[in-house]
Amino acid sequence: MSLNNEDAPLLDVRGLHKSFGDNEVLKSIDLTVKRGEVVTIIGPSGSGKTTVLRSLNGLETPDGGEILFAGGPELDFQYPIGNEHRYALRNRSAMVFQSYNLFPNKTVLQNVTEGPIRVKKVPREQAVADAEVLLERVGLLEKRDSYPFELSGGQQQRVGIVRALALKPDLLLFDEPTSALDPELVGEVLQVIKELAEEGWTMVVVTHELSFARQVADEVLFIDGGVVVERGAPEQIFTKPAEARTAQFLDRLLNPLH
Repeated sequence: MSLNNEDAPLLDVRGLHKSFGDNEVLKSIDLTVKRGEVVTIIGPSGSGKTTVLRSLNGLETPDGGEILFAGGPELDFQYPIGNEHRYALRNRSAMVFQSYNLFPNKTVLQNVTEGPIRVKKVPREQAVADAEVLLERVGLLEKRDSYPFELSGGQQQRVGIVRALALKPDLLLFDEPTSALDPELVGEVLQVIKELAEEGWTMVVVTHELSFARQVADEVLFIDGGVVVERGAPEQIFTKPAEARTAQFLDRLLNPLH
């Protein structure tokens, strides 16, 4: 089914499954993301959340299912997928990793401009100008010539977000963007993501920050054991979950001493 019409969702994922050896990480994942929508994915460690994101960005190749972007690519994984298909996915999305993944030997400005110049073929002067605007919006313009080791974890993650924004993707993917941060640095990163949501960026966010998910999400997916156990609006998921497994997971996170 084609998504090439104005009313179609930006992204439609159907029956995604993926195994690593005998470990079936994704069993059948369906996901729809509308333009301007924020979808958050919650679930225990090892449930398949990160594999979903990596599949959307071409970093993993599913064993079956479909990933359909409005306007393309439209990939059916029952057929062989080549590098051109992975690049097509990365042309539509950009990933923010939990461990920053900045180039340690490049300055902040070089980290941000690398993708636009090399991948998008943006002229260097334009890429630098765009990067400076983005760095200023997250309060890091004065760090443009610093190296990652000179930055705090929160600053590095904000650079990671700017690096993704510089690619001007249709879809932003966040993989536990605060999990590697000291607690006092979490707020500055979540605030940037919240502002992006308010500006209408389309995002899929894997997070364990439940209050944040409740604030920014249009839809919440609870994934466990490689399947979507429950999906719904934040109020429904967090106050009246329909599934016992969802309620158990939320209770353990919200009341860890029980």
